[in-house]
Amino acid sequence: MSSSDDEQLAAFKDWWQRNGKPLLTGGLLALVVVLGWQTWQKYQGNQSQGASNLYQALLETTLTPTGQPDMAQVADLSGKLKSEFGGTAYAQYASLFVAKVAVESGKLDDAASELKSVLDKPADATLGEIARQRLARVLAAQNKVDDALKLLDGDADKAFLASREELKGDLLVQLGRADDAHAAYQKAKAALSDDAAIGGLQLKLDDLAKGDA
Repeated sequence: MSSSDDEQLAAFKDWWQRNGKPLLTGGLLALVVVLGWQTWQKYQGNQSQGASNLYQALLETTLTPTGQPDMAQVADLSGKLKSEFGGTAYAQYASLFVAKVAVESGKLDDAASELKSVLDKPADATLGEIARQRLARVLAAQNKVDDALKLLDGDADKAFLASREELKGDLLVQLGRADDAHAAYQKAKAALSDDAAIGGLQLKLDDLAKGDA
């Protein structure tokens, strides 16, 4: 090998030390990242499918001759959703379902507990607002109307403003505060389209007007 070849080999070895290993390491790292992401995506897909199947089974507990869910199955399936998929939207929708069943069974404390668990750490804003409004209804049914109103204080997302204000109106009527209820109903009406505002909400406003007459 000539001195020129030796120099070229030495230069290549020097380049490899400075660049080749980092390039190889970077390539392997990129491969690991890609494979890891694909594995994670597959895992997430499997998780979502598993949660979806459990939630579907939970809903199907109402498919009985009487339409009443099998309480043992409800407890078993909701427990699995919470233990295996806790914090996910599916687990929290399960809590909403369990709360609904509890209300229908007259177990308001159990319903409130389920709804509070969602409201404390909602998976998304929609679930949080649904839990908030349903919990307010449960509190009102427990004669804790002031607590229910406090729960509805603060700003609401535009998408939920009408339902929240209408609920406030209902609670204020329960307290005998007709003027405040009227104001809440008007806010709810203003947040809706003209067509949507014609219906139950308008009837509530008309009933308050009749009461003033």
